[in-house]
Amino acid sequence: MKRHPKRLSRPHGRVGARTQAKLKKWSGKVTRTSHALDLESGVFTKRSAHDIAVSLKSSAERSRQRKSAPLRSAMSMLTFYINRAGKDLSASRKRTLEAAKGELRKLFG
Repeated sequence: MKRHPKRLSRPHGRVGARTQAKLKKWSGKVTRTSHALDLESGVFTKRSAHDIAVSLKSSAERSRQRKSAPLRSAMSMLTFYINRAGKDLSASRKRTLEAAKGELRKLFG
């Protein structure tokens, strides 16, 4: 049986509507497969704004595929994540991620 390349395989042949919607969004694909920065796994789920900023800074400085300065790349990725996940983030989580922007600016001087 030939499968469609984009079709997902599940044990029962069904994919939940919510899961399917998440997999189809272009922003999810960018987050999963972006080569601009090789992000540490779970970087946006860290509890501390400082830890998030340190991880983004090291990823941005290590990456050779970025097209702009390390600060700009790191800030861009953080802003992208906040904008795309914004409606699903709790208020405290969003505050932590917004605080990470300030931490990034401090780290880069």
